[in-house]
Amino acid sequence: MPTAELTRKSALLSNFQTITGRIAAACAKAGRPADTEVLAVTKYAADEDVKLLIEAGAIKSAGENKVQDARSKWTDGPLAALRSRVKLHFIGHLQTNKAKAAVETFDWIDGIDSFKIAAEVNRHAAALGKTMPVLIQLKLNDSAAQSGVTPAQAGELLGSLRELKNIVPCGYMGIAPAGATPQELKAVFAEAKKIFDRDFPAKNENSGFKNYLSLGMSGDYELAVSAGSNLPRVGSSLFA
Repeated sequence: MPTAELTRKSALLSNFQTITGRIAAACAKAGRPADTEVLAVTKYAADEDVKLLIEAGAIKSAGENKVQDARSKWTDGPLAALRSRVKLHFIGHLQTNKAKAAVETFDWIDGIDSFKIAAEVNRHAAALGKTMPVLIQLKLNDSAAQSGVTPAQAGELLGSLRELKNIVPCGYMGIAPAGATPQELKAVFAEAKKIFDRDFPAKNENSGFKNYLSLGMSGDYELAVSAGSNLPRVGSSLFA
């Protein structure tokens, strides 16, 4: 391996070890099991960086927010040879006209925010003979640009999704308000955790899929993990 590549690999693994160390410390401080997984947000990362971390065994779950970009990278492109080594999560806002391609491309869809899109995902999953695990997106802020269902609506949407045959609701994801203070973050994360505990009291669904509360990104993952997130989405701090 060339010197420059070895240096980059060392830096990436150092980033990963720092992140996982901080997550472990946050779990210990909160008195919760160290069962948190890192979802590596690879949408803006260099393909070579992603390859290095997958080959080193660091990345086991990856997140992309654009269906076509993910297909070009992971299905036919530079990361296709490593595709079987990761669980690929769709973490963007899914449009109905992209549901078929998303079901074909991804292992998880983490941003279900309406019954309409869930029904489309279910229909295409059924056509492929596939069971698709999904997360419901909670709207944790007042931004008109932010997708998701309000915490008050979450239970109703979950109940309707559980009637569909080819998707399995496995938890909630949420994006914290931009510019929120630590106290504000703690409050919204605690609210999401309360809803998650109410609706997903078991560790796994009967189908065998793990239940996830996916909160926290590079700037706030420690607070999110302390609050109970077990699938923070980390990109910029990992690939710095």
